[in-house]
Amino acid sequence: MATMWRRAMMYLGLGPDDEYEDYDYDVPADPQPRSAPPRYAPEPESAVGSVRPLGSRDREPEPPPPPPPPQSPLRPRGAVVRPIVAQPNPKPFAVSPASFNEAQEVADKYMAGVPVIMNLQGVERELSRRLVDFASGLCYGLRGQMERVTTQVYLLTPSDVQVSEEDRRRLQERSS
Repeated sequence: MATMWRRAMMYLGLGPDDEYEDYDYDVPADPQPRSAPPRYAPEPESAVGSVRPLGSRDREPEPPPPPPPPQSPLRPRGAVVRPIVAQPNPKPFAVSPASFNEAQEVADKYMAGVPVIMNLQGVERELSRRLVDFASGLCYGLRGQMERVTTQVYLLTPSDVQVSEEDRRRLQERSS
């Protein structure tokens, strides 16, 4: 059994280093450094019988064309820039769920960026607990905020929406 493991380790290159002493790790140095061939070799003056295009020696080479003007990768030429008008925060969506099936409606509105007022007054204790657990998980998962406005009334606010203090005060007055 030990020889099988030893052979497997040798096959994988995990054997002792003394097994590899026979190998020569020195790489011979290249006696002549390699250089790239010259891009332009001037024509020797003594080449009398060579063939070349007519007038190639008489005129000077043409300069390369100028590069095109830089263009922004973000905005193509001729594009019109229009300011984005900030949308006012949407009005909160109020819901008084009678069953857990209405939790999907709460989630859909919340994920659309609409603050949700969840009124659980008059709802069974078990259903109320399940809805609060669902709503808190929804807010946590989407980095929003959940706060209790009054007893059994909760405000779910998405991360990119802010509810003004005036709206909060109205919610508390309406719920009381």
